[in-house]
Amino acid sequence: MERPITGFGHDGQGDPIAILSCGHPQHVRHNPPFINRPWVMTEQGRSSMLGMALNCVRCDRFELPDSFVPYKQTPVFTEETVPVSLKKEHSTKIGVWAKIIVTEGRLRYRVDALGTDMELSQDKSGIVVPEVLHSVEPLGAVCFFVEFYKKPN
Repeated sequence: MERPITGFGHDGQGDPIAILSCGHPQHVRHNPPFINRPWVMTEQGRSSMLGMALNCVRCDRFELPDSFVPYKQTPVFTEETVPVSLKKEHSTKIGVWAKIIVTEGRLRYRVDALGTDMELSQDKSGIVVPEVLHSVEPLGAVCFFVEFYKKPN
């Protein structure tokens, strides 16, 4: 999934990393002839790349960024109280991840852009990737809530 670069930093070994809008870090090394990114060598070069999109394989794998923390939770929904808006395609804002937690029953979770149609249960939560359209559908009696995550302040 393509994500814009929002900033830069360095890993523990001093190698440059791009911070993507999803919150994931990604190495952006300059290692010719295998990797040719001379722009990472200067502040001006890195600044010129802000907003450029890089492919984030961690988003493709539904990986919640390690450093993100929960900050809000919905009420518990049932098959009768789930809002219609959750049954239709909707998304979270830039940088906002979520976890769909089923406490009873089963819930279908669809993410067409990533080719995902999975069944959630007490044993399997669903991860919501920022800005990606998704929907849920109760599969009989169900209780679930959504926990939202963001980068720590």
